[in-house]
Amino acid sequence: MTRSLPPRYLTPVDLAELLGVPVETVYQWRRKHTGPRGFRVGRHLRFDPEDVRSWIAGQMGEAA
Repeated sequence: MTRSLPPRYLTPVDLAELLGVPVETVYQWRRKHTGPRGFRVGRHLRFDPEDVRSWIAGQMGEAA
């Protein structure tokens, strides 16, 4: 991954743009419990950059 993660919590749109997938894919991952761990701030979904980094590393490990 060439882009670095920002030092703030990510929105679903941020995550989709970062990974180059549609936003709906991010929500599908959440429903299926297959994507990075997210959390709610009120009604807003957010992702911790460290959790995203760990999830990406796990995905890369599975592909190897």
